[in-house]
Amino acid sequence: MTRQTRVSNANMMTFSEKLNRFSWSMFVPMCLILIISEVILYSAGGGSWNPFALPQLFKIILGFIVFGVAAFSNIKFWIKSAYLIYIVAFILIVLVTFVGHTGMGAQRWLNLGFIHIQPSEIFKMALVLVLARYFAWMNSVELSKFRNYIVPTLLMLVPFGLIVMQPDLGTAISIAMITGGMFFIVGANRKWFAIGGILLVLAAPAIWFGGLHQYQRERIITFINPDHDAQGAGYQINQAKIAFGSGGMIGKGYMNGSQSQQSFLPEKQTDFIFTMLGEEFGFFGAFVLLILYSIIVVALFWTAKICKNRFGQLVCFGFMLNFFIYYFINISMVLGLAPTVGVPLPLMSFGGSSLLSLMFGFGLSQNARIHKDQQLSAKGS
Repeated sequence: MTRQTRVSNANMMTFSEKLNRFSWSMFVPMCLILIISEVILYSAGGGSWNPFALPQLFKIILGFIVFGVAAFSNIKFWIKSAYLIYIVAFILIVLVTFVGHTGMGAQRWLNLGFIHIQPSEIFKMALVLVLARYFAWMNSVELSKFRNYIVPTLLMLVPFGLIVMQPDLGTAISIAMITGGMFFIVGANRKWFAIGGILLVLAAPAIWFGGLHQYQRERIITFINPDHDAQGAGYQINQAKIAFGSGGMIGKGYMNGSQSQQSFLPEKQTDFIFTMLGEEFGFFGAFVLLILYSIIVVALFWTAKICKNRFGQLVCFGFMLNFFIYYFINISMVLGLAPTVGVPLPLMSFGGSSLLSLMFGFGLSQNARIHKDQQLSAKGS
Protein backbone atom coordinates (compact mmCIF):
# COMPACT_ATOMS: atom_id res chain seq x y z
CA MET A 1 0.00 0.00 0.00
CA THR A 2 1.44 3.36 -1.04
CA ARG A 3 1.66 6.39 1.24
CA GLN A 4 -0.91 8.20 -0.92
CA THR A 5 -3.38 5.35 -0.47
CA ARG A 6 -2.79 5.26 3.28
CA VAL A 7 -3.28 9.01 3.67
CA SER A 8 -6.55 8.89 1.75
CA ASN A 9 -7.90 6.30 4.16
CA ALA A 10 -8.87 7.88 7.52
CA ASN A 11 -8.84 4.53 9.31
CA MET A 12 -5.19 3.94 8.42
CA MET A 13 -3.88 7.49 8.78
CA THR A 14 -1.44 7.76 11.67
CA PHE A 15 -1.49 10.57 14.21
CA SER A 16 1.76 11.87 12.73
CA GLU A 17 0.20 12.01 9.25
CA LYS A 18 -2.79 13.88 10.67
CA LEU A 19 -0.48 16.45 12.29
CA ASN A 20 1.26 16.92 8.94
CA ARG A 21 -2.08 18.08 7.53
CA PHE A 22 -2.88 20.27 10.53
CA SER A 23 -3.61 23.95 9.84
CA TRP A 24 -1.18 25.75 12.14
CA SER A 25 -2.22 29.09 10.64
CA MET A 26 -5.63 28.42 12.17
CA PHE A 27 -4.45 26.84 15.42
CA VAL A 28 -1.73 29.30 16.50
CA PRO A 29 -3.88 32.47 16.26
CA MET A 30 -6.64 30.62 18.13
CA CYS A 31 -4.22 29.87 21.00
CA LEU A 32 -2.87 33.43 21.03
CA ILE A 33 -6.41 34.84 21.35
CA LEU A 34 -7.12 32.49 24.26
CA ILE A 35 -3.96 33.74 25.97
CA ILE A 36 -5.03 37.36 25.41
CA SER A 37 -8.43 36.47 26.86
CA GLU A 38 -6.84 35.14 30.06
CA VAL A 39 -4.70 38.29 30.36
CA ILE A 40 -7.74 40.58 30.04
CA LEU A 41 -9.94 38.47 32.33
CA TYR A 42 -7.20 38.57 34.99
CA SER A 43 -7.34 42.35 34.75
CA ALA A 44 -11.16 42.31 34.81
CA GLY A 45 -10.91 40.47 38.13
CA GLY A 46 -8.88 43.33 39.58
CA GLY A 47 -5.54 41.53 39.26
CA SER A 48 -6.87 38.21 40.52
CA TRP A 49 -7.47 34.80 38.99
CA ASN A 50 -10.96 34.89 40.45
CA PRO A 51 -13.75 35.34 39.56
CA PHE A 52 -13.03 35.21 35.82
CA ALA A 53 -9.57 34.07 34.72
CA LEU A 54 -9.30 30.79 36.65
CA PRO A 55 -12.81 29.46 35.88
CA GLN A 56 -12.26 30.40 32.23
CA LEU A 57 -8.94 28.53 32.22
CA PHE A 58 -10.73 25.33 33.22
CA LYS A 59 -13.24 25.91 30.40
CA ILE A 60 -10.37 26.41 27.95
CA ILE A 61 -8.84 23.09 29.02
CA LEU A 62 -12.23 21.41 28.47
CA GLY A 63 -12.45 23.22 25.14
CA PHE A 64 -9.16 21.72 23.99
CA ILE A 65 -10.49 18.25 24.84
CA VAL A 66 -13.56 18.95 22.68
CA PHE A 67 -11.25 20.33 19.98
CA GLY A 68 -9.05 17.24 20.02
CA VAL A 69 -11.98 14.83 19.77
CA ALA A 70 -13.53 16.79 16.90
CA ALA A 71 -10.23 17.24 15.04
CA PHE A 72 -8.70 13.77 15.20
CA SER A 73 -11.74 11.50 14.99
CA ASN A 74 -12.96 9.99 11.73
CA ILE A 75 -14.80 12.56 9.62
CA LYS A 76 -17.34 9.89 8.70
CA PHE A 77 -18.54 9.89 12.30
CA TRP A 78 -19.60 13.54 11.99
CA ILE A 79 -21.42 12.86 8.73
CA LYS A 80 -23.40 10.03 10.32
CA SER A 81 -24.05 12.01 13.52
CA ALA A 82 -25.00 15.38 12.01
CA TYR A 83 -28.78 14.99 12.33
CA LEU A 84 -28.53 13.45 15.79
CA ILE A 85 -26.37 16.35 17.01
CA TYR A 86 -28.91 18.79 15.58
CA ILE A 87 -31.80 17.00 17.32
CA VAL A 88 -30.00 17.06 20.68
CA ALA A 89 -29.21 20.78 20.31
CA PHE A 90 -32.82 21.49 19.34
CA ILE A 91 -34.16 19.55 22.34
CA LEU A 92 -31.90 21.61 24.62
CA ILE A 93 -33.36 24.82 23.18
CA VAL A 94 -36.89 23.51 23.80
CA LEU A 95 -35.95 22.61 27.38
CA VAL A 96 -34.78 26.18 27.97
CA THR A 97 -38.30 27.35 27.17
CA PHE A 98 -39.76 25.28 30.01
CA VAL A 99 -37.04 24.79 32.63
CA GLY A 100 -34.44 27.35 31.63
CA HIS A 101 -32.46 29.38 34.15
CA THR A 102 -33.19 33.11 34.05
CA GLY A 103 -30.33 35.58 34.23
CA MET A 104 -30.19 39.30 33.42
CA GLY A 105 -33.84 39.25 32.38
CA ALA A 106 -33.50 36.44 29.83
CA GLN A 107 -34.21 32.73 30.02
CA ARG A 108 -31.28 31.39 27.98
CA TRP A 109 -29.48 28.89 30.20
CA LEU A 110 -29.92 25.34 31.44
CA ASN A 111 -28.70 24.71 34.98
CA LEU A 112 -26.98 21.32 35.09
CA GLY A 113 -25.91 21.80 38.69
CA PHE A 114 -22.16 21.90 38.11
CA ILE A 115 -22.42 24.20 35.07
CA HIS A 116 -24.80 26.51 33.22
CA ILE A 117 -24.99 25.98 29.46
CA GLN A 118 -26.54 28.21 26.80
CA PRO A 119 -28.02 25.84 24.19
CA SER A 120 -28.48 28.60 21.60
CA GLU A 121 -24.67 28.97 21.37
CA ILE A 122 -24.22 25.22 20.99
CA PHE A 123 -26.95 25.17 18.36
CA LYS A 124 -24.92 27.36 15.98
CA MET A 125 -22.41 24.62 15.22
CA ALA A 126 -25.13 21.96 15.17
CA LEU A 127 -26.85 24.03 12.47
CA VAL A 128 -23.64 24.37 10.43
CA LEU A 129 -23.05 20.63 10.67
CA VAL A 130 -26.57 19.63 9.63
CA LEU A 131 -26.68 22.11 6.72
CA ALA A 132 -23.33 20.82 5.48
CA ARG A 133 -24.67 17.27 5.70
CA TYR A 134 -27.91 18.24 3.92
CA PHE A 135 -26.39 20.12 0.97
CA ALA A 136 -23.09 18.26 0.48
CA TRP A 137 -24.34 15.65 -2.00
CA MET A 138 -26.80 17.75 -4.00
CA ASN A 139 -25.93 18.52 -7.59
CA SER A 140 -26.38 21.90 -9.27
CA VAL A 141 -29.83 20.98 -10.61
CA GLU A 142 -31.08 20.03 -7.14
CA LEU A 143 -29.55 23.17 -5.63
CA SER A 144 -31.46 25.34 -8.11
CA LYS A 145 -34.86 24.07 -6.93
CA PHE A 146 -36.71 26.11 -4.32
CA ARG A 147 -38.26 23.04 -2.66
CA ASN A 148 -34.83 21.81 -1.57
CA TYR A 149 -34.46 24.88 0.65
CA ILE A 150 -37.74 24.40 2.54
CA VAL A 151 -36.39 21.78 4.97
CA PRO A 152 -33.18 23.68 5.88
CA THR A 153 -35.24 26.86 6.29
CA LEU A 154 -37.46 25.05 8.79
CA LEU A 155 -34.37 23.62 10.51
CA MET A 156 -33.39 27.24 11.20
CA LEU A 157 -36.80 28.89 11.57
CA VAL A 158 -38.30 26.88 14.44
CA PRO A 159 -35.25 27.26 16.74
CA PHE A 160 -35.01 30.89 15.59
CA GLY A 161 -38.49 31.54 16.99
CA LEU A 162 -37.72 29.82 20.28
CA ILE A 163 -34.46 31.75 20.69
CA VAL A 164 -36.21 35.07 19.99
CA MET A 165 -38.70 34.20 22.76
CA GLN A 166 -35.91 33.69 25.35
CA PRO A 167 -35.22 36.60 24.37
CA ASP A 168 -31.84 36.36 22.63
CA LEU A 169 -32.08 38.49 19.52
CA GLY A 170 -28.31 38.53 18.90
CA THR A 171 -28.02 34.76 18.63
CA ALA A 172 -31.24 34.54 16.61
CA ILE A 173 -29.87 37.04 14.09
CA SER A 174 -26.62 35.08 13.97
CA ILE A 175 -28.25 31.76 13.07
CA ALA A 176 -30.40 33.49 10.42
CA MET A 177 -27.26 35.02 8.89
CA ILE A 178 -25.40 31.69 9.02
CA THR A 179 -28.28 29.96 7.22
CA GLY A 180 -28.53 32.72 4.61
CA GLY A 181 -24.78 32.58 4.09
CA MET A 182 -24.84 28.81 3.63
CA PHE A 183 -27.66 29.16 1.08
CA PHE A 184 -25.57 31.72 -0.81
CA ILE A 185 -22.46 29.50 -0.75
CA VAL A 186 -24.23 26.42 -2.13
CA GLY A 187 -25.68 28.48 -4.99
CA ALA A 188 -29.25 29.43 -4.10
CA ASN A 189 -30.92 31.66 -6.68
CA ARG A 190 -29.93 35.27 -6.00
CA LYS A 191 -33.44 36.57 -6.64
CA TRP A 192 -34.65 34.66 -3.56
CA PHE A 193 -32.42 36.85 -1.41
CA ALA A 194 -33.86 39.98 -3.04
CA ILE A 195 -37.41 38.76 -2.42
CA GLY A 196 -36.53 37.89 1.17
CA GLY A 197 -35.08 41.37 1.69
CA ILE A 198 -38.23 43.02 0.33
CA LEU A 199 -40.45 40.87 2.56
CA LEU A 200 -38.30 41.76 5.58
CA VAL A 201 -38.71 45.48 4.86
CA LEU A 202 -42.46 45.08 4.47
CA ALA A 203 -42.63 43.16 7.76
CA ALA A 204 -40.52 45.75 9.61
CA PRO A 205 -43.49 47.60 11.20
CA ALA A 206 -44.99 44.35 12.50
CA ILE A 207 -41.59 43.25 13.84
CA TRP A 208 -41.07 46.63 15.51
CA PHE A 209 -44.41 46.80 17.29
CA GLY A 210 -45.15 43.12 17.80
CA GLY A 211 -41.87 41.21 17.65
CA LEU A 212 -39.49 43.29 19.78
CA HIS A 213 -39.43 43.87 23.51
CA GLN A 214 -39.44 47.45 24.74
CA TYR A 215 -35.79 47.28 25.83
CA GLN A 216 -34.82 46.05 22.33
CA ARG A 217 -36.62 48.99 20.74
CA GLU A 218 -34.84 51.29 23.17
CA ARG A 219 -31.49 49.89 22.08
CA ILE A 220 -32.25 50.53 18.42
CA ILE A 221 -33.39 54.08 19.19
CA THR A 222 -30.20 54.62 21.18
CA PHE A 223 -28.14 53.36 18.24
CA ILE A 224 -29.80 55.92 15.97
CA ASN A 225 -29.62 58.66 18.61
CA PRO A 226 -26.71 57.93 21.02
CA ASP A 227 -27.77 60.75 23.36
CA HIS A 228 -31.20 59.22 23.91
CA ASP A 229 -31.53 58.05 27.52
CA ALA A 230 -27.78 58.33 28.22
CA GLN A 231 -28.20 57.01 31.78
CA GLY A 232 -30.53 54.21 30.79
CA ALA A 233 -30.60 52.32 27.48
CA GLY A 234 -27.58 54.26 26.22
CA TYR A 235 -25.42 53.85 29.31
CA GLN A 236 -23.54 50.73 28.19
CA ILE A 237 -22.62 51.97 24.74
CA ASN A 238 -21.67 55.46 25.96
CA GLN A 239 -19.36 54.01 28.60
CA ALA A 240 -17.91 51.65 26.01
CA LYS A 241 -17.10 54.53 23.67
CA ILE A 242 -15.51 56.53 26.49
CA ALA A 243 -13.39 53.56 27.57
CA PHE A 244 -12.26 52.60 24.08
CA GLY A 245 -11.58 56.18 23.00
CA SER A 246 -9.58 56.97 26.14
CA GLY A 247 -7.16 54.16 25.30
CA GLY A 248 -5.65 56.13 22.44
CA MET A 249 -2.95 54.45 20.38
CA ILE A 250 -1.15 52.41 23.05
CA GLY A 251 -3.66 52.33 25.92
CA LYS A 252 -3.56 53.37 29.55
CA GLY A 253 -1.56 50.34 30.56
CA TYR A 254 -2.36 46.90 31.88
CA MET A 255 -4.90 47.04 34.74
CA ASN A 256 -4.91 50.86 34.54
CA GLY A 257 -8.14 51.38 32.65
CA SER A 258 -10.26 53.80 34.66
CA GLN A 259 -13.64 52.88 33.14
CA SER A 260 -13.13 49.15 33.50
CA GLN A 261 -11.23 49.02 36.80
CA GLN A 262 -13.68 51.38 38.50
CA SER A 263 -16.65 49.36 37.19
CA PHE A 264 -18.12 52.10 34.99
CA LEU A 265 -18.05 49.64 32.09
CA PRO A 266 -20.84 47.03 32.40
CA GLU A 267 -20.19 43.41 31.34
CA LYS A 268 -16.48 44.12 30.83
CA GLN A 269 -15.71 40.40 31.07
CA THR A 270 -18.27 39.30 28.47
CA ASP A 271 -19.92 41.37 25.73
CA PHE A 272 -17.73 44.47 26.26
CA ILE A 273 -14.34 42.80 26.69
CA PHE A 274 -13.11 44.33 23.41
CA THR A 275 -13.61 47.77 24.94
CA MET A 276 -11.53 46.80 27.95
CA LEU A 277 -8.77 45.57 25.65
CA GLY A 278 -8.87 48.89 23.79
CA GLU A 279 -8.76 50.95 26.99
CA GLU A 280 -5.74 49.12 28.42
CA PHE A 281 -3.79 48.38 25.22
CA GLY A 282 -5.17 51.04 22.90
CA PHE A 283 -5.69 50.90 19.15
CA PHE A 284 -2.55 48.79 18.83
CA GLY A 285 -3.93 46.03 21.07
CA ALA A 286 -7.31 46.06 19.33
CA PHE A 287 -5.60 45.97 15.93
CA VAL A 288 -3.51 42.93 16.90
CA LEU A 289 -6.67 41.08 17.91
CA LEU A 290 -8.35 41.97 14.60
CA ILE A 291 -5.30 40.70 12.71
CA LEU A 292 -5.48 37.39 14.56
CA TYR A 293 -9.19 37.10 13.76
CA SER A 294 -8.49 37.88 10.10
CA ILE A 295 -5.75 35.23 9.90
CA ILE A 296 -8.21 32.64 11.22
CA VAL A 297 -10.88 33.64 8.67
CA VAL A 298 -8.34 33.41 5.81
CA ALA A 299 -7.12 30.02 7.11
CA LEU A 300 -10.71 28.73 7.23
CA PHE A 301 -11.38 30.02 3.72
CA TRP A 302 -8.22 28.38 2.40
CA THR A 303 -9.05 25.09 4.12
CA ALA A 304 -12.49 25.13 2.51
CA LYS A 305 -10.91 25.90 -0.86
CA ILE A 306 -8.49 22.96 -0.80
CA CYS A 307 -11.03 20.40 0.48
CA LYS A 308 -11.90 17.96 -2.29
CA ASN A 309 -15.07 16.76 -0.58
CA ARG A 310 -18.12 19.00 -0.38
CA PHE A 311 -18.94 18.17 3.22
CA GLY A 312 -15.57 19.43 4.45
CA GLN A 313 -15.90 22.55 2.31
CA LEU A 314 -19.31 23.43 3.73
CA VAL A 315 -18.28 22.74 7.33
CA CYS A 316 -15.35 25.16 6.95
CA PHE A 317 -17.38 27.79 5.12
CA GLY A 318 -20.19 27.50 7.67
CA PHE A 319 -17.84 27.82 10.63
CA MET A 320 -16.05 30.71 8.93
CA LEU A 321 -19.40 32.51 8.66
CA ASN A 322 -20.22 31.70 12.27
CA PHE A 323 -16.85 32.93 13.53
CA PHE A 324 -16.89 36.11 11.43
CA ILE A 325 -20.46 37.00 12.43
CA TYR A 326 -19.52 36.54 16.10
CA TYR A 327 -16.76 39.12 16.13
CA PHE A 328 -18.23 41.43 13.48
CA ILE A 329 -21.46 41.93 15.44
CA ASN A 330 -19.73 42.21 18.81
CA ILE A 331 -17.12 44.74 17.72
CA SER A 332 -19.65 46.75 15.72
CA MET A 333 -21.87 46.82 18.80
CA VAL A 334 -19.26 48.00 21.29
CA LEU A 335 -18.05 50.71 18.89
CA GLY A 336 -21.58 52.03 18.39
CA LEU A 337 -21.78 50.85 14.77
CA ALA A 338 -24.67 48.46 15.48
CA PRO A 339 -27.43 48.22 18.10
CA THR A 340 -26.50 46.54 21.38
CA VAL A 341 -27.19 42.78 21.32
CA GLY A 342 -25.95 39.96 23.49
CA VAL A 343 -23.23 38.45 21.30
CA PRO A 344 -19.92 37.43 22.94
CA LEU A 345 -16.52 38.15 21.41
CA PRO A 346 -15.23 34.79 20.14
CA LEU A 347 -12.53 33.12 22.24
CA MET A 348 -12.28 36.29 24.35
CA SER A 349 -15.48 36.66 26.36
CA PHE A 350 -15.94 34.95 29.72
CA GLY A 351 -18.29 31.99 29.43
CA GLY A 352 -18.32 28.32 28.55
CA SER A 353 -21.05 27.62 25.99
CA SER A 354 -19.71 29.95 23.31
CA LEU A 355 -16.13 28.79 23.90
CA LEU A 356 -16.98 25.08 23.70
CA SER A 357 -19.07 25.62 20.58
CA LEU A 358 -16.21 27.50 18.92
CA MET A 359 -13.61 24.90 19.92
CA PHE A 360 -15.88 22.22 18.45
CA GLY A 361 -16.06 24.27 15.25
CA PHE A 362 -12.29 24.65 15.11
CA GLY A 363 -11.94 20.92 15.65
CA LEU A 364 -14.35 20.10 12.82
CA SER A 365 -12.52 22.51 10.52
CA GLN A 366 -9.20 20.87 11.34
CA ASN A 367 -10.85 17.51 10.71
CA ALA A 368 -11.91 18.72 7.28
CA ARG A 369 -8.33 19.84 6.63
CA ILE A 370 -6.91 16.48 7.71
CA HIS A 371 -9.36 14.59 5.47
CA LYS A 372 -9.26 17.10 2.62
CA ASP A 373 -8.42 14.47 -0.03
CA GLN A 374 -10.89 11.85 1.16
CA GLN A 375 -13.88 11.00 -1.01
CA LEU A 376 -17.04 10.77 1.09
CA SER A 377 -20.56 9.49 0.57
CA ALA A 378 -23.84 10.71 1.99
CA LYS A 379 -24.01 7.62 4.20
CA GLY A 380 -20.60 8.39 5.71
CA SER A 381 -18.91 5.45 4.00
